[in-house]
Amino acid sequence: MKKLSNALWWLASLLSIGSAAFAASSEADFKSAYARADAAEQEAGRLRNQWLATEAALADARKAAEKQDFETAIAAAKEAEALAKASIFQATSEKEAWKNLEIH
Repeated sequence: MKKLSNALWWLASLLSIGSAAFAASSEADFKSAYARADAAEQEAGRLRNQWLATEAALADARKAAEKQDFETAIAAAKEAEALAKASIFQATSEKEAWKNLEIH
């Protein structure tokens, strides 16, 4: 019986170490995803084409991270990055597109 309780203790210890490592990895993943989104949003700001939806997604990412919900936080950060990149594309394409308009 003592061997079984020792084995269970070691198993519980290993599981807690593994879950702590997973949480740290998730937080690191969040920080990386958020940094990419923030950098893209700053670029959109330099182009004067920031979207409110991007700001909302960044805020959602921060709120989820504060609650230690890194899965949701990473998803929101990735959404913010995609929105920021879309706003960058919009700004750069429209910068040149007006030249192709036919004026009547």
